Amino acid sequence: MSFLKPKTHIEQGDVVILYLSVNSMHAIEAVPTIVNKKGETIVNIFQTPYGSLKVQNIIGVEYGSRVELSKGYAHVLQPNPELWTQTLPHRTQIIYTPDISMILHQLEVRPGAVVVESGTGSGSLSHYFLRALKPTGRLHTFDFHEARAEQAREEFQRHGLGDFVTVYHRDVCNLGFTSELDGVADAVFLDLPAPDLAVPHAFKALKLSGGRFCSFSPCIEQSQRCINVLTQLGFNEICSMEVLQQESIIKTRTMPVIDLEFLKAPKDAAAEPNSNEDTKTKEPKEIKKYLTSSHPQLLPGHTGFLTFATLPPNIPKA
Repeated sequence: MSFLKPKTHIEQGDVVILYLSVNSMHAIEAVPTIVNKKGETIVNIFQTPYGSLKVQNIIGVEYGSRVELSKGYAHVLQPNPELWTQTLPHRTQIIYTPDISMILHQLEVRPGAVVVESGTGSGSLSHYFLRALKPTGRLHTFDFHEARAEQAREEFQRHGLGDFVTVYHRDVCNLGFTSELDGVADAVFLDLPAPDLAVPHAFKALKLSGGRFCSFSPCIEQSQRCINVLTQLGFNEICSMEVLQQESIIKTRTMPVIDLEFLKAPKDAAAEPNSNEDTKTKEPKEIKKYLTSSHPQLLPGHTGFLTFATLPPNIPKA
């Protein structure tokens, strides 16, 4: 029940984030024993680069506390979608926080809304949807792979989110969403190899009063085909974007202050041939420090193209 609401102490069965450093975190389940590959029940001991942790010892510990490892220490944190995205078991490639934040904003996801998602994959985006939809909204998420759909369903139950999500095993490109979802969705999200095939089904799922649409595609050709179908069906406000995260390099630079009198010195020296001052080697009198910002020379790598569109109200649906 780790994701359902804020908690103060770790209970048995909770998913806990074991935080070692900003680049080293692990999601572990707070259970005292596990079954090994031989079918034997053994004490649950989790190994880290800083030594082992006897998981039973963290049950009852306050979230945020420091716990001792055999060769160091770590902190135990309550999971949220951001931490889960960094530590979840990958069943597929996932969408990360920079793209997810734009998706949530553009789809206007809010408590009480109904969102249709395909495909579920590893559930990274699903957890963000569920946090935004609770306590009165609902997520309907589809995956064509039966084992992945079942794994996602069990995972949502373990995390305490099962009451807010329905998981379907279904090929939406060929079969569409179920007829029960026609005209009920406030927003539809697609992460599919051929999103253009599923756009007509998304059109049927959106409410008669209108709604928002988003498709995530790694290739621009997929986005172009999707836009063509969106245009034919009467969607407007269509746009595609790529979210790139870029670091600013902050440095302190020293620069000499220009001495304007010094620049005039050669002319004056010509009028005074007896002067012993070597104006050519004279240095500026002052050096100043400036805080500067610049972008890295290498651009960040490509993630995917986000295509957004709005379905206006009262578009006839044959």
